[in-house]
Amino acid sequence: MNGEERGSGGDIPLSGCLCGHSAAAGPRTHSQMSGRRVGFCLSHKKRRRMNLDAFADFCAGHGVEVVEIDLTQPLVPQGPFDVIVHKLSDVIVEAEHDSQSQQLLANFQSYVSAHPSTVILDPLPAMTQLLDRFASYRIMSKLHNSLRDWRICSPPYLEINSASDLSSIQQAVMTQGLSFPLNRKTIFFNSHQVSKPESSSDLTALDEQMPCLPPPSSEAVAALVKELRVQLGMALFGVDVIINIHTHTLTVIDINIFPGYEGVPLFFSSLLSHIEYVLDKQTSAGPQATGSPESAQTTSGPSPATTGL
Repeated sequence: MNGEERGSGGDIPLSGCLCGHSAAAGPRTHSQMSGRRVGFCLSHKKRRRMNLDAFADFCAGHGVEVVEIDLTQPLVPQGPFDVIVHKLSDVIVEAEHDSQSQQLLANFQSYVSAHPSTVILDPLPAMTQLLDRFASYRIMSKLHNSLRDWRICSPPYLEINSASDLSSIQQAVMTQGLSFPLNRKTIFFNSHQVSKPESSSDLTALDEQMPCLPPPSSEAVAALVKELRVQLGMALFGVDVIINIHTHTLTVIDINIFPGYEGVPLFFSSLLSHIEYVLDKQTSAGPQATGSPESAQTTSGPSPATTGL
């Protein structure tokens, strides 16, 4: 379950499902990518939603072999891999209390350490930071100054690390410009039921009096994604953004690890182009785990609510 309050200040949700990639030249020819092997380590749900079979067919047309990785089996016989694309966030979380998940994660890390020429999308340390809500907020807060010219900001937040007296907490809340929404009714909802393009919910329905806003400029979105790639050291992430109907200010409220890309145009070619980019970068820079390109295009898909998986 995930709950987000719709503010009374005139903010409406805006889809922020973004993918940074380098695609200026488009996917390479069959001969140029011939023999490359890309391993995918995904849950069954993620595999299905991404339509991995269709992506494998698409890659085959460019000489790239897609291999599904089974973490329950030894990885060496399944390799070698030029690139591994994964979403191990669930395994990382489960490893905190589950011995089987701990072993799966250890096996994966052992393989990565033994094969430094394999590119990991995205690096585990970079991914792990987004599992901490306040680490995400700290990253988002850095956007306020660097993206001020684009009218992009992050919401105020407060992290209380130790027990304090009530007056100290109240003072800290006031200092951060926060207030408790205790005069308002609590909204309970499942984010997967309201945050998809095909969703139909009272929470995503616009008021009849609400003006129809144009989408944010592509330049602003590109600036946001470029800055986040630098901050995160990642390329496969999603951003949840709301836009104020009065000021048109964009507020980043969440960052998601390898989200769903439903509705994103040309996602297959964008992902393959990024894979090609990191392989080129790895070849020129030597064996290393490469997570985010220095220059990229961005794509975004419209939906009635924030998007993330």
